[in-house]
Amino acid sequence: MNMNRRKIIVFGAMLGAAGFVPAPASAQTFQNYRCADGTQFIVGFFEYDKRAHMQIDGKAVTLAKRPALSGAHYSGGGVTLKITRTATTVKRTRRPATACEPN
Repeated sequence: MNMNRRKIIVFGAMLGAAGFVPAPASAQTFQNYRCADGTQFIVGFFEYDKRAHMQIDGKAVTLAKRPALSGAHYSGGGVTLKITRTATTVKRTRRPATACEPN
């Protein structure tokens, strides 16, 4: 099984176990990221949900959307995700922010 597909299936199962019922597949967006410090994560966005749903360090984290002057800014559970046209960064508690690229 393709590793990305496996991650999406595991992530979907985690969301289902948490009581979250996803929208139809056409309304979902998942993206894998790899960061400069070696961190890897997957983030999911759903059409009728303003939050970002992330799997990082083996844990599912729901990030609330925050006001931003440009791009998108999400935070929650000790994780901050910033996405702009030119860069994506993730910051976790007690760790510096790190640059990430789609994988």
